[in-house]
Amino acid sequence: MTDSQIIVLATPLFLLLIAVEFAVGLARRRNTYVTADTLNSIGLGIMSQVLNVFSKLLMVGVYALAFEMLAPHPLPQDAAWVWVVGLLVYDFCYYWHHRLGHTVAVLWAAHAVHHQSEEYNLSTALRQTSTGWLFGWIFYLPMAVAGFPPLVFGVVALVDLLYQYWVHTQQIGRLGWFDRWFCAPSNHRVHHAVNDKYLDKNYGGILIVWDRLFGSFIEEDDAEPCVYGTRTPLSSWNPLWANLHVYRDIAEDAWHARRWRDKLRVWVKPPGWRPADVAERFPKPAFDLAARRKYDPHRSRAAALVAGGLFGVLLVATSVFLWNAHLLSGLAQAGAAAGILAGLWVVGWVSERGVRWPASRQVAQPR
Repeated sequence: MTDSQIIVLATPLFLLLIAVEFAVGLARRRNTYVTADTLNSIGLGIMSQVLNVFSKLLMVGVYALAFEMLAPHPLPQDAAWVWVVGLLVYDFCYYWHHRLGHTVAVLWAAHAVHHQSEEYNLSTALRQTSTGWLFGWIFYLPMAVAGFPPLVFGVVALVDLLYQYWVHTQQIGRLGWFDRWFCAPSNHRVHHAVNDKYLDKNYGGILIVWDRLFGSFIEEDDAEPCVYGTRTPLSSWNPLWANLHVYRDIAEDAWHARRWRDKLRVWVKPPGWRPADVAERFPKPAFDLAARRKYDPHRSRAAALVAGGLFGVLLVATSVFLWNAHLLSGLAQAGAAAGILAGLWVVGWVSERGVRWPASRQVAQPR
């Protein structure tokens, strides 16, 4: 069974848990869902999985090649300890991948997608990048050199990813001793916050121990509620733009920089760093948490129905595609993927701009 098929089988559970979280939020009068944001987050997850059909060949291929050529002592695939240690080693590598994803601009350009939602709920967990394959494979090559077989790598990577789904919620509070050892909802809420106090903390995937060891841990403080999103808001429901806008911003600064050294440094310096001459000629407003307003374009009920209906069709189409992708030719895969991505773009466009019916069928526009 392919990893894409496992994701398809897990999707009903993902959606069921989203429905449960939504119902709990309504019962507590603490609803954390906004329809357009939820469609955008799940849509970005769809986009990531569709493109993963093509990009995973790079990561798996490079890992397998490194394993074959560089591992002096391949570890036994049938030994239980190899799987347990492999998961721990993967989680350690993930910690540094994640941490550098917040401190190196070009890596942040990929990872920012996961942080763009200004809500925080289980749909946020599905909000994944489509460009992480560009550099992500680098961080896991030590596992290949250490001799962990490709199958072990693939399975523990999926386990690490699936574990992180449940921590994206505001409906679960602190969990006592569990919070001290593992990534848990309280710890991960901090990670998604843009407050000065919380910024760039709690990178752990399964274990929060790495953060405690390497000085990147901070506890959630009830006196300072988390504010979610990114410091440069996306302000769009366009899934293509969500994946590209940080790259565009970096490339724009690189283009305007006068010194060649700065043209290169802007890609590897921390996010937000700008060459002095660029910042002077093209100033940007400073981040102001107090002035922050959530992106919430006005749209009609008709637009919501069209976007939701089309999204439902795309969800089914994606499931069929992912289940059968390994059976399709390259051309058929590309055509199906292009159709799904185009549909996701339309959902975003409708969510932003709405639908205008003829005057005789105009629908009132409640907020």
